[in-house]
Amino acid sequence: MVHTRSTGRIMIAAPASGQGKTTVTLGLLGAFRRRGVKAAPFKVGPDFIDPGLHRLAAGGAVSHNLDGWMLPQEENRALLLRHSVGCEIAVIEGVMGLFDGYSQPNARPAPGSTAEMALWLAAPTILVVDAHGLAQSIAALVSGFQQYEPRLRLAGVIATKVGSDGHAKLLAEALQEGCGFPLFGAILRDAELAIPERHLGLKTAEEFGRQEALFSRLAEVFAARVDLDAVREAAGSAPALAGEPFATQEPAAEPARVTIAVARDRAFCFNYADNFDRLRRAGARLLFFSPLEQTRLAPGVDALWLGGGYPELYAAELADNSAMRREIAAFARAGGPVYAECGGFIYLCRELVTAEGRRYPMAGVFPLAVRMDSRLRALGYREVAVGEGHPFFPAGMLLRGHEFHYSQLEAAAASQAGLRLTLELRARGRSAAEGYCLGRTVGSYAHLHLGCNPQAAESFVEAVAAARHAHAARAGMGDHG
Repeated sequence: MVHTRSTGRIMIAAPASGQGKTTVTLGLLGAFRRRGVKAAPFKVGPDFIDPGLHRLAAGGAVSHNLDGWMLPQEENRALLLRHSVGCEIAVIEGVMGLFDGYSQPNARPAPGSTAEMALWLAAPTILVVDAHGLAQSIAALVSGFQQYEPRLRLAGVIATKVGSDGHAKLLAEALQEGCGFPLFGAILRDAELAIPERHLGLKTAEEFGRQEALFSRLAEVFAARVDLDAVREAAGSAPALAGEPFATQEPAAEPARVTIAVARDRAFCFNYADNFDRLRRAGARLLFFSPLEQTRLAPGVDALWLGGGYPELYAAELADNSAMRREIAAFARAGGPVYAECGGFIYLCRELVTAEGRRYPMAGVFPLAVRMDSRLRALGYREVAVGEGHPFFPAGMLLRGHEFHYSQLEAAAASQAGLRLTLELRARGRSAAEGYCLGRTVGSYAHLHLGCNPQAAESFVEAVAAARHAHAARAGMGDHG
């Protein structure tokens, strides 16, 4: 084993969700950017919104997901090393509470938790604490978190929702005297720093557009109220990670064999950056397009990738763009490979029904209606077993992903709609048949991470290439028939 000197790194954790992890991460990224410090952003867990916000705060740097349940330890380490090359600090936002993850008996820390990732990456950790109503008790809280898992290295605390400078002084003294941890920063209560939310979480980066007022304000506040030098010193104290010499190098890509058109706009923005990296390395050229704004697919496209997002928020616009809906339906019906996850799956159905009962026509590839609900219908990690007839993965392949949606199918059973079910989604001893398939089109509520299986991306690209060759052969026979 070779020890690779990695970029300084810091984990941003909290006792629970809602304490301000994302605000702190965005503030640190922006403050470092103002200072000219190049930071690499990362997000722990199956989250698509936070990485997009990271990108805006960091000035365009792509944020990559790390995940202890979907990806093995060596993959997470390689992602960190590879995507922090040339940076002075890696800022890693955790998920949920520090020790919260995929609950499993006798597992400490829990798989998929921030604590597990901090241990895997030997990352010093800042605990973000909502200090509203706290004084000396902050010391008991922080010391309790350290004692619960002594292998973790808590470097210090950033307090949010602080009432005043006097309150900040009280918190700093309580931490120093009660448990010896430094207060790196105290962020005063400020409604202007709140990030707008909706039913599935925060607003996406695509919805913020070029409105950078919030990110500029965050950077200004954190530059003034956080000891950035102390944060950098803590990050720089992280030990070298054990890894192969090539861990920091981008793996060699195959020559482009196929072209995949990827939906990316305000309605479809839930994708893992690493999935696209893996597809490119397997030989795919990616072309991004907007089902909202464009009316035609680019010529020469071999397959479509429709990721998740918020089609329900743009249902009227998607419905109004009948030209693109017809393009996609015609592509699928002609045998073109189409892969769709969650929001993309909804778009392929016959219609989308809002929670208020309004109905909007979608692409109509699947003879199914999807109804939005006011309550969460599914949330959590899923083991995904591939069955017979899946267009992109061989039967028996095991994959991992997660579900998070407020919608459900309104129509009759899939078999009555003439669809095959090509996936089995498993979670906590229960399973459900899924992966709705018609021809070479497949739609599922599961968001897959292709890094869960070393053959997944290659299998996907091979399937697209095989479909391309079959189409070319049919066209050749037609020319000479």
